[in-house]
Amino acid sequence: MDGSWKAAAPGVAALLTATLLGTVQVVVDRPMLLAERFLHGAGWVEIVALAIYAGWLYGRIAPRRHAGAWRRRLWGFFSMVFFLQLGLGLAGLDRFLMTGRLHLPVPAMIVAGPLYRGGGLFMPVLFLASVLLVGPAWCSFLCYIGAWDSALANRKRKPVLLPRWRRSVRFAILAGVVATALGLRAASVGPATAAWFGAAFGLAGVALMVTWSRKTGTMTHCVTWCPMSIVAAAAGRLSPFRIRIRDTCTLCLGCTTSCRYDALSASDIRKRRPGFSCTLCGDCLPACRERALVYTFPGLSSDRARTLFLVLAVSLHATFLGLARL
Repeated sequence: MDGSWKAAAPGVAALLTATLLGTVQVVVDRPMLLAERFLHGAGWVEIVALAIYAGWLYGRIAPRRHAGAWRRRLWGFFSMVFFLQLGLGLAGLDRFLMTGRLHLPVPAMIVAGPLYRGGGLFMPVLFLASVLLVGPAWCSFLCYIGAWDSALANRKRKPVLLPRWRRSVRFAILAGVVATALGLRAASVGPATAAWFGAAFGLAGVALMVTWSRKTGTMTHCVTWCPMSIVAAAAGRLSPFRIRIRDTCTLCLGCTTSCRYDALSASDIRKRRPGFSCTLCGDCLPACRERALVYTFPGLSSDRARTLFLVLAVSLHATFLGLARL
């Protein structure tokens, strides 16, 4: 029966992608799909192309052995498309910007922006909807800047666990971002000055990737600096997807070298569950010789849970790819 699920999965991913993008095409008045902005009706061609892409991509990412490599490729491709369109928008081609106005490509702005403006909930709603579907996998499949941290961290062959104090620091950073946004609003600071605060925070995060992530092999920006990782991890508890460690685990600790999110310490493995910073990326699964690491979903076998998770993740990736504009 699990085999039939896997056989149907590419078609389901394609259908779900077409449904999501088709809904946007029909419901939203302003053309959201890029092709539609250049030629009336071309959005439907783009939808078909992205649906086929989603089905094809599921077939590439489904085999456990190559899943990690393909995840990083699709993630990097999404980031490239996102920032290419940003560059074209900055060059004066405003059709490549979703609203025609520039917003900072810093994930922290998903929280800080609405708090500063007192409105504008499109990105928080989109973020939370994604997290409800795939949990904290927003941070390992859909974040436009996290792919940079991944690329730099993976330059080191084996990751190093970060100091324990970094787990407290990330909550302090989230509190600081929220307090700063509210403080700027209360002080009636202008948008230009507020944007500089956001840009400085984003550039500091990039500097952390280039230095600490590359040095340790652990994605320091994503698990310490970026406040959205905490929000995704906390809100992701509402999603039924989990990665668990079965009792067949022999505590060989072989999986620890595959985790770039600082979520598989020896303590975590003894507790039979990854740490709070787990993003459900699944890179650890092929590293376990006992196949003790599995996806879980209530009422489903581990194989079906993984199949369902990948269908949703791939479909959201293809959907975001079609809407990857600031």
